[in-house]
Amino acid sequence: MTVLAIDQGTSGTKAVVLDPEDGIVGVAEIPIHPHYLPGGGVEQDPQELLESILHVGRAALDQAGRPVQAVALANQGETVLAWDPDTGRPLTSALVWQDRRAESVCAELGEHRQAFAARTGLVLDSYFSAPKMAWIRRNLETGGVVTTSDTWLLHRLTGAFVTDVTTASRSLAVDLDSRRWDDELLNLFGLDSETLPDIVSNDTVIGTTSAFGAEIPVGGIIVDQQAALLAEGCTTPSMAKCTFGTGAFLLANTGPTGVRSKSGLTSSVAWATGGETTYCIDGQVYTAASAVRWLCSLGVIAGADELDTTAAPESNGTLCVPALAGLAAPWWRSDATASVAGMTLSTGRGHLVRAVLEGIAAQVAELVTTVGRDTGAPLDRLRVDGGLTRSKVLMQAVADIVQIPIDVYPSPHATALGAAALAELSLDPARGLAAVVPSWNPSSTFEPQWSSERSEEFRTTWRDLAATTFSPQENV
Repeated sequence: MTVLAIDQGTSGTKAVVLDPEDGIVGVAEIPIHPHYLPGGGVEQDPQELLESILHVGRAALDQAGRPVQAVALANQGETVLAWDPDTGRPLTSALVWQDRRAESVCAELGEHRQAFAARTGLVLDSYFSAPKMAWIRRNLETGGVVTTSDTWLLHRLTGAFVTDVTTASRSLAVDLDSRRWDDELLNLFGLDSETLPDIVSNDTVIGTTSAFGAEIPVGGIIVDQQAALLAEGCTTPSMAKCTFGTGAFLLANTGPTGVRSKSGLTSSVAWATGGETTYCIDGQVYTAASAVRWLCSLGVIAGADELDTTAAPESNGTLCVPALAGLAAPWWRSDATASVAGMTLSTGRGHLVRAVLEGIAAQVAELVTTVGRDTGAPLDRLRVDGGLTRSKVLMQAVADIVQIPIDVYPSPHATALGAAALAELSLDPARGLAAVVPSWNPSSTFEPQWSSERSEEFRTTWRDLAATTFSPQENV
């Protein structure tokens, strides 16, 4: 069947029309413009999100020139807003997953940190949706409902009031094992009286939409990172992928078990289909492409396409911890700041570019090591996707520092393709997951060129620098 799959992301919204015979026959994309506020606020205009979906969906369909049998939607995961369920009108801006203003909410609940980890598989942090929902209720709006952005978008498209199980599992208010709202956790956030959406599986048809012409079933709703994990064929335990977008997000399949990390990673639902649930363990790097944009803002490079031509062959001793928005897993230090060390009068812009890319790769390496520690099954290969995979220098740095082969996904549309597979499954559940996820061959593979000794020496030095970017006495 032909599917329209929409990937509503942080910095842009993309639509892909996937035909079973002809492959991708329509693509459209439009940028999204987050607003960065004092005090760690990051907001988006909800109306811009909705209009972007309508624009790219219709443009991709026009390009494809054929009808579709289903519409899928992948979402940002932890972005939230308040809205009027009667009119659909937004009552607040959308607080993006990067928004840090709910740190005060988490600080107040610090004594419950272990309870949150045990029940939800997550770290008590404002990155997740429930703290931001509580912050909205305290500071911005008491009316209407407060939900993740997918619920609002799906309501505007179909009239349904739902979220999918992967998105809900990123809230800090859902029990990881039962996959249901947890009344006690909701009460801790002051959200116990809220009207919350139904939680549905990822192969559910939630309704129909006429936003793209005739009434079309809507299914295959999922968090963007989980959609990419599926598209890249990480369907068995110990398979992992890392998406290099605004941030870098590493997810590893853990099968039917929701692993409780002892090392600062998080666990959530990878997907729920056919009455069975698959889990994943994941870690986040807050600044990947956003660190590249920072280099552009300084005039070091004009764009990401200059990374490989500008980066020096060696960093000449320059090290960078690109914690421009704090450090995420496994540190969870929002107070961390970026650091560059080892510069001399001979340091040029090429050395700085190399150091930033190696700093991104070093954070990914920490996640890979931690996944192996938590699961007892060290990763022996990593699949990657996202815009920054076009940088051969970055991909080689990841292979060198992580010390495993890196396979690059051949399409820039992994998230949309994962959502499309689930939409197909929602209309034909009998096919099973394996039948809707196509096999693929990497567009390129990067093998480690550094020795293990050189990698370990670099990582030790880099970790020492990372430890100076936050206050040791506040470490958690």
